[in-house]
Amino acid sequence: MITVVAGPCGAGKTTWILQELAQIPTPAVYVTPGVGSAPIDATRVQARCPQVEIFDHQSETELLQRLTAGVPAYFELGFQLETDIPLLATRPHRRVALVAEENQETSWQLWADTVIQGNPSTLDLQAAQLWRAPLSGQVFDSPSLDTFWQELTQGAYGEVHRAKGIFEQSDGQAFHLDFMNSLPGNAYTELNLPRCVQGRPNRFSGLEVVGQGLDEGAIAATLKDCYLSDSLLAAHQATLKDSVPLEVA
Repeated sequence: MITVVAGPCGAGKTTWILQELAQIPTPAVYVTPGVGSAPIDATRVQARCPQVEIFDHQSETELLQRLTAGVPAYFELGFQLETDIPLLATRPHRRVALVAEENQETSWQLWADTVIQGNPSTLDLQAAQLWRAPLSGQVFDSPSLDTFWQELTQGAYGEVHRAKGIFEQSDGQAFHLDFMNSLPGNAYTELNLPRCVQGRPNRFSGLEVVGQGLDEGAIAATLKDCYLSDSLLAAHQATLKDSVPLEVA
């Protein structure tokens, strides 16, 4: 079965897919087109469901092989993408839209076979600004990152509707941070990944911000101020090496 999931920004598409994947005992495929150099949701899915094969940059030929073999597949479409996928034009698939009652839009309702209650969104799609930053190899000073995240989500760099990212911490852990302006609070979730306490991590991390009037230069500059230098990172890791098994991720 092929399932295509779409909906507004922050509707809860990845969370719904993770719930579906948890009920599948066999290997599956997760496809997330259009993410460029910031596959945040794909990294989250892979950390939660190691049996799932992730497709974000792989060739279409490889993906077609999985679809032809009947491997269960989930396509997650960002709010900014078209809902029609040429690759699936002749293949049976179900269409699922996550839309809150107050955000129901004719385009998603007409497109979907099934409409599921999603998180509300206040984003004006016509004025939406999408900014992404790959951060792979960077490790963050935790207090500085906390301050930056609070500033970001409270409007210091423009009107933020959604922010999500994967950040490496000085203790070797990787965290998924998630903010949606229509929901209370922030979500901080440790990812089930090997703890890296030797050198810089060799895996994806990055940030995605959606909003209006974003000061991208200020966001990038403040992020950079949160990076740990090589010397500070080495000092942090030296205090951990006797208590944490060495793992290079």
